[in-house]
Amino acid sequence: MQVPRPILILKTGSTHAPIRERLGDFEHWVADGLLGAGAGVVVHDARTDGAPPEQHRLSGVVITGSHSMVSEREPWSEALLPWLRSAVSRELPVLGICYGHQLLAHALGGVVEHHPGGVEIGTVDICLHPAAQDDALLGQLPTRFAAQSVHWQSVRSLPPGARPLAFSGHEALHAFRVGRCAWGVQFHPEFSEHALQAYLDRLAPELQRQGLDTGSIAAGLRPTPEAASVLPAFARLALAA
Repeated sequence: MQVPRPILILKTGSTHAPIRERLGDFEHWVADGLLGAGAGVVVHDARTDGAPPEQHRLSGVVITGSHSMVSEREPWSEALLPWLRSAVSRELPVLGICYGHQLLAHALGGVVEHHPGGVEIGTVDICLHPAAQDDALLGQLPTRFAAQSVHWQSVRSLPPGARPLAFSGHEALHAFRVGRCAWGVQFHPEFSEHALQAYLDRLAPELQRQGLDTGSIAAGLRPTPEAASVLPAFARLALAA
């Protein structure tokens, strides 16, 4: 019996050390979702490990979030752009999360900048565009669902040919697809409400200086099983490709 090729978790950042020590890191949260669908995973830290693995050895790739900013054009981040363009061109299934969503858009000609409305943080309601109802990845979701979100930057303009799939009251481009099987999601399918609470605790002084009521945001945190289902759904698509 042939062993399925693994899904690459392309690590572009780490959470804060106290959160990492208690809850694990971004790649662990992503892996939990993928492994639930029976996928094998390999992790590659784009900041330190050099060029990613050869694409023909992979079933798909998930690009993690990061505390870096795409607009800062860090050398390790810019070095990923040709690899990502190649992955999309050869129809290797790709899922970019938060920073990964923005990096995918940037690689393909989109525009990423700070959101003029500031940070979006908390459990937020995501709405699907009608065009998403037949999407291979997000079409299995209800037209309105809850997701965890924390981001200062966003995709301000989609790459040529990309299809917008989801939005929130704050963020117009919470998800998109480009080509047959490359997706970006600004929301965090890998985050639990406990991870989001840890971010609120960590960022509370900064958020309060920006006029946000962190107590109200914390009170609104809730589980997000529909958003979490995106990771196993992506794993099944990648393994079937």
